[in-house]
Amino acid sequence: MTLDRLKVGASGVIRAVGGQGALRRRLLDMGLTPKTRVMVRKMAPMGDPIEIHLRGYELTLRLEDARQIEIEEDSVQ
Repeated sequence: MTLDRLKVGASGVIRAVGGQGALRRRLLDMGLTPKTRVMVRKMAPMGDPIEIHLRGYELTLRLEDARQIEIEEDSVQ
């Protein structure tokens, strides 16, 4: 599953960060690294962008970028 498919209020753990070049480096620099727990806090009215909570801060991502992040959703919500 990718991060863009996670529902508001749901959380999961990053398994892999895709993309290439500058995009991948930027995602990693923002703290989106494997084994990091993330939770979707908000979604814009039209669905893009989404706000996620990770490492004690909120980060807003475009859905296009969120599709590059593979996660494992928590089974208990």
